[in-house]
Amino acid sequence: MTDYSEISVDLDLDDGRTVTCDTITVLKVDGKDYIALNPRDNEDEVWFYGLKGDLSDENVEPELIYIDDDDTYEAVMDAFDEYLDTLEFEETDDPE
Repeated sequence: MTDYSEISVDLDLDDGRTVTCDTITVLKVDGKDYIALNPRDNEDEVWFYGLKGDLSDENVEPELIYIDDDDTYEAVMDAFDEYLDTLEFEETDDPE
Protein backbone atom coordinates (compact mmCIF):
# COMPACT_ATOMS: atom_id res chain seq x y z
CA MET A 1 0.00 0.00 0.00
CA THR A 2 1.46 3.35 -1.01
CA ASP A 3 1.87 5.94 1.73
CA TYR A 4 0.48 9.30 0.62
CA SER A 5 0.60 10.90 4.09
CA GLU A 6 3.51 13.20 3.18
CA ILE A 7 1.54 14.87 0.37
CA SER A 8 -0.50 17.97 1.14
CA VAL A 9 -2.90 19.78 -1.18
CA ASP A 10 -4.00 23.42 -1.13
CA LEU A 11 -7.60 23.82 -2.29
CA ASP A 12 -9.02 27.15 -3.40
CA LEU A 13 -12.68 27.12 -2.34
CA ASP A 14 -15.54 28.99 -3.98
CA ASP A 15 -15.78 31.36 -1.00
CA GLY A 16 -12.21 32.58 -1.61
CA ARG A 17 -10.57 30.62 1.20
CA THR A 18 -7.59 28.36 0.65
CA VAL A 19 -7.66 25.18 2.72
CA THR A 20 -4.62 22.97 3.18
CA CYS A 21 -5.47 19.27 3.25
CA ASP A 22 -3.41 16.21 4.03
CA THR A 23 -3.76 13.26 1.69
CA ILE A 24 -5.12 10.18 3.40
CA THR A 25 -5.07 7.80 0.46
CA VAL A 26 -5.77 7.35 -3.22
CA LEU A 27 -8.57 4.93 -4.05
CA LYS A 28 -9.30 3.14 -7.30
CA VAL A 29 -13.01 2.82 -8.08
CA ASP A 30 -14.26 1.46 -11.40
CA GLY A 31 -10.80 1.92 -12.91
CA LYS A 32 -10.53 5.61 -11.94
CA ASP A 33 -8.46 7.25 -9.20
CA TYR A 34 -9.99 9.23 -6.35
CA ILE A 35 -8.25 11.03 -3.52
CA ALA A 36 -9.32 11.22 0.12
CA LEU A 37 -8.26 14.47 1.79
CA ASN A 38 -8.37 15.64 5.39
CA PRO A 39 -8.58 19.43 5.91
CA ARG A 40 -6.01 20.48 8.50
CA ASP A 41 -8.48 22.86 10.13
CA ASN A 42 -11.06 20.08 10.70
CA GLU A 43 -9.62 16.67 11.44
CA ASP A 44 -13.08 15.06 11.55
CA GLU A 45 -13.80 15.71 7.86
CA VAL A 46 -12.81 13.74 4.79
CA TRP A 47 -13.22 15.21 1.32
CA PHE A 48 -13.24 13.09 -1.84
CA TYR A 49 -12.22 14.21 -5.33
CA GLY A 50 -11.54 12.55 -8.61
CA LEU A 51 -7.84 12.52 -9.42
CA LYS A 52 -6.31 13.09 -12.81
CA GLY A 53 -2.54 12.77 -12.90
CA ASP A 54 0.13 10.94 -10.96
CA LEU A 55 0.92 11.97 -7.38
CA SER A 56 4.28 10.21 -7.53
CA ASP A 57 5.51 12.57 -10.28
CA GLU A 58 6.71 15.71 -8.48
CA ASN A 59 6.95 17.60 -11.79
CA VAL A 60 3.26 17.31 -12.62
CA GLU A 61 0.47 18.98 -10.66
CA PRO A 62 -2.44 16.52 -10.45
CA GLU A 63 -5.91 17.81 -11.23
CA LEU A 64 -8.65 17.34 -8.63
CA ILE A 65 -12.11 16.83 -10.05
CA TYR A 66 -15.29 17.54 -8.10
CA ILE A 67 -17.50 14.43 -7.84
CA ASP A 68 -20.98 15.55 -8.87
CA ASP A 69 -22.55 12.12 -9.36
CA ASP A 70 -24.20 10.70 -6.20
CA ASP A 71 -23.62 7.07 -7.20
CA THR A 72 -19.94 7.68 -7.84
CA TYR A 73 -19.57 9.55 -4.56
CA GLU A 74 -21.26 6.67 -2.72
CA ALA A 75 -18.92 4.15 -4.39
CA VAL A 76 -15.88 6.22 -3.37
CA MET A 77 -17.17 6.43 0.21
CA ASP A 78 -17.64 2.65 0.25
CA ALA A 79 -14.09 2.16 -1.03
CA PHE A 80 -12.82 4.49 1.71
CA ASP A 81 -14.71 2.47 4.34
CA GLU A 82 -13.02 -0.67 3.00
CA TYR A 83 -9.66 1.12 3.22
CA LEU A 84 -10.34 1.99 6.87
CA ASP A 85 -11.35 -1.63 7.56
CA THR A 86 -8.03 -2.76 6.06
CA LEU A 87 -6.15 -0.38 8.37
CA GLU A 88 -8.01 -1.71 11.41
CA PHE A 89 -7.26 -5.29 10.34
CA GLU A 90 -3.57 -4.49 9.91
CA GLU A 91 -3.47 -2.92 13.38
CA THR A 92 -5.07 -5.96 15.03
CA ASP A 93 -2.86 -8.31 13.03
CA ASP A 94 0.35 -6.48 14.03
CA PRO A 95 2.31 -8.58 16.56
CA GLU A 96 3.74 -5.52 18.40
